[in-house]
Amino acid sequence: MVQAPPAPMAGEVGQPPHVPFEDFTDPVAAVDRLQELYLRNTGFLRNAFDQTVASGGGEGRYRACYPMVRLTTTTFTQIDSRLSYGHVPGPGVYATTISRPELFRDYLIDQFGLLMRNHGVAVEVGESDVPIPLHFAFFEGAHVDGSAVEAMARPLRDIFDVPDLAITDDAIANGTAEYKPGDVMPLAPFTAPRIDYSLHRLQHYTATDPRHFQNFVLFTNYQFYVDEFAIRARELMARGDSAYSAFAEPGNVLTLSGESAPSSGTPLARLPQMPAYHLIRPDSSGITLVNIGVGPSNAKTITDHIAVLRPHAWLMLGHCAGLRNSQKLGDYVLAHGYVREDHVLDADLPPWVPIPPLAEVQVALEEAVEEVTGLEGWELKRIMRTGTVATIDNRNWELRDHREPVQRFSQSRAVALDMESATIAANGFRFRVPYGTLLCVSDKPLHGELKLPGMASTFYRTQVNQHLEIGIRAMEALRAMPPERLHSRKLRSFMETAFQ
Repeated sequence: MVQAPPAPMAGEVGQPPHVPFEDFTDPVAAVDRLQELYLRNTGFLRNAFDQTVASGGGEGRYRACYPMVRLTTTTFTQIDSRLSYGHVPGPGVYATTISRPELFRDYLIDQFGLLMRNHGVAVEVGESDVPIPLHFAFFEGAHVDGSAVEAMARPLRDIFDVPDLAITDDAIANGTAEYKPGDVMPLAPFTAPRIDYSLHRLQHYTATDPRHFQNFVLFTNYQFYVDEFAIRARELMARGDSAYSAFAEPGNVLTLSGESAPSSGTPLARLPQMPAYHLIRPDSSGITLVNIGVGPSNAKTITDHIAVLRPHAWLMLGHCAGLRNSQKLGDYVLAHGYVREDHVLDADLPPWVPIPPLAEVQVALEEAVEEVTGLEGWELKRIMRTGTVATIDNRNWELRDHREPVQRFSQSRAVALDMESATIAANGFRFRVPYGTLLCVSDKPLHGELKLPGMASTFYRTQVNQHLEIGIRAMEALRAMPPERLHSRKLRSFMETAFQ
């Protein structure tokens, strides 16, 4: 157990002994050292908090810092031009702070291994000068006790570091961070404080631990999909003969393969804002389904946070308004472009930035539709259109003067309208996460077929099962691809971080 030092005196800062940087040529050993430093420093803060609460608060401060990984290269290295990540753009010093190395263990081993192979240099592991906020030293199932803080004689921030939004932003991912010659450049798209912020928010919004999230994520805007996903997952667990090892539900309710009832966790009396369900594989290559509800705000919120987990792909499976008279309820729309009128990302990714279709994802989705429906080629066009999806932030757009929206839809050649797809795709582009959209037409408001209970009931019963099956098969096809092929170069700029 990590012990806190004697209570520091006024003006003093109690902290663990500093650990200098050390070279590593073995990725596993490097991650082991990160884990050792991280556990030591977070344990120090938790123990110091307990000691402070017990004593009523001292006169000094406590501090512990995040571990850091650093790489230095002095040459321009010829890299395999097919690779979209795993290398730095040129000579210099590159570094990033690290949080929760046990959660990201496989990811970090992969990233370090690529850097070592591509540049032929060691990575250095040591301590940064970035403080770990006290709140982030507590993991799932534990937290800073608010009543204990209120009873302390001194304000918490006088004794411990607390989250600092000034260093918790998306400047690296947005491409807006500025560096001068000689500055240390970022090695990863997210800093440790930014990752910690999202890990805590994921628990809040989805009511599941971040460790349950899988590398292939489906988003939906209807509970029907969740119900069907849960039925399938529980059947797989009961049979015990699939590649999936467990099923996790909100409240961290966990059912293991071969079991017909949960073995741990507590079912929730009320679901969270965006409940998540996880069909788990031992290597995290399973499928996570999140019901994001309605609207671009939710879509941005959840993808902002899931992005720090560095998933291999995310797809939107939802309902949309069909804009063409030739479409029927239950037809599919495979998005290959987006009209972005959601506005929630305008400050982070300007609307003039194109969001391109990704060939690997498009092919996986189209082939999955063919497999499930039994249609292909010219016949597939009877039930699926490939085209532009318009995403808006006004659910009651039908109540406006029709001339203005209809003109825009016509000019953009949009074939479908929803409130989430462009947001999810744009945030995938922004965070370098492969993305795609397959929607199902649930109404045709421009043609007199509104989404009303009586009209939608048959559609819901017959189409949800098929649509979800298509999404799952597409994810399984993407999972079979090597990550370096799936992570498209279209998502990378000319000055990129080395980490995927």
